[in-house]
Amino acid sequence: MDELRGKYIEAIAGAADEAALEELRLAAVGKKGEVSLKMRELGKMSPEERQVAGPALNALKDEINTALTARKVALADAALDERLKTEWLDVTLPSRPRRQGTIHPVSQVTEEVTAIFADMGFAVAEGPQIETDWYNFDALNIPGHHPARAEMDTFYMARGEGDNRPPHVLRTHTSPVQIRSMEAGGAPTRIICPGRVYRADYDQTHTPMFHQVEGLAIDRDISMANLKWVLEEFFTAYFGTNVKTRFRASHFPFTEPSAEVDIQCSFEGGTVKVGEGDDWLEVLGSGMVHPDVLRAGKIDPDEWQGFAFGMGIDRIAMLKYGIPDLRAFFESDLRWLRHYGFAALDVPTLHAGVSR
Repeated sequence: MDELRGKYIEAIAGAADEAALEELRLAAVGKKGEVSLKMRELGKMSPEERQVAGPALNALKDEINTALTARKVALADAALDERLKTEWLDVTLPSRPRRQGTIHPVSQVTEEVTAIFADMGFAVAEGPQIETDWYNFDALNIPGHHPARAEMDTFYMARGEGDNRPPHVLRTHTSPVQIRSMEAGGAPTRIICPGRVYRADYDQTHTPMFHQVEGLAIDRDISMANLKWVLEEFFTAYFGTNVKTRFRASHFPFTEPSAEVDIQCSFEGGTVKVGEGDDWLEVLGSGMVHPDVLRAGKIDPDEWQGFAFGMGIDRIAMLKYGIPDLRAFFESDLRWLRHYGFAALDVPTLHAGVSR
């Protein structure tokens, strides 16, 4: 046994690879290995001899198996060390940059607009994008012959055969939200209604789907002077500079008197600069809420009055961030989104739009 121990322990220690190690295992403790054959001879021994030889053979077998396991681990560690010498990674290097998504300009500007009007005490109201004919037109004092109700301007939903009710529409403005808000909360109220709207139009400055924000303020003593102050405060905060406004008399079914609002600007080299120059640019429509609209919202026009206004979110985004074509907002071009998009941590501020 001492000879077997010396023979195999030395051979195992000098094994160069796992293949040689496996050959030694078979030669020593395999079914036909030398130690296994010795254990088979125990049956020919006397009980006294077995009591001595049996434990000694088991101890030899365990010692050889332990040596095999230890050498196998040592060979694996040595192989790993060799591989790591040629395949190394510097964990102190910065990780590879991963491209991150950006916030769409429409979402960013909506947040900016909301922050500015919230500072002036306006709450945000929302409503359905599929509206009834009554909320979208009738409640807003828009007569049946008005061009806005023509199918070439408005998307109408289909009715089943035999259903003679007026068809629902994809809302053409967010003004229906004002009616729903007046019905639900009454007066006084101060809200803005940002959202997606739909009209059958498509060119560089029009798309079938776009975004609007409308404002409504109702109280006992509200006047056009309050409207002018709110709009000038908004434009000054949004564009980050003092912006003069000009009101031009106009006509909208839902306001009386009505006015289109222009902002001071200049046109230089194909770009628009807001807040300077001698030119004017129309940006929104506004006016005092028509008494019929107040009645539709279940508010007494003899007791309450207010103003309303509406502007395109996409349009004011184009003005502030120099985006030339409205259609690109909705084409999902990754190059455009990466160029005009905003980082996730950009936070709207009242005076600078965003801060990084």
